Amino acid sequence: QVQFVESGGGLVEPGGSLRISCASSGSIFRILSIGWYRQAPGNQRELVAGISQYGIPNYADSVKGRFTISRDNAKNTMYLQMNSLKYEDTANYYCNSNPPHSSWGQGTQVTVSS
Repeated sequence: QVQFVESGGGLVEPGGSLRISCASSGSIFRILSIGWYRQAPGNQRELVAGISQYGIPNYADSVKGRFTISRDNAKNTMYLQMNSLKYEDTANYYCNSNPPHSSWGQGTQVTVSS
């Protein structure tokens, strides 16, 4: 089973930027469609952005134009560049295959606050 470890979260002011990373174990990373998910307290986990094995991205409407997903198959790593952050982006961010098949990791907390 492929495992994912998230990092790079933190506290950022509204309008700010942050880049979070997802490191994966397993050589099959490069053939997986993968994605970033987030979960805020009291809400269900939702898919924020996905990227196919061919590098084709897709985004939730709520982040389109602000977030950019990318992957580096040589490093088994995925990234999420988040710009123009809003209060409602506050959540714990997770990575997994898309659709998710692996166990969920600890995630990385992103807090948007002034």
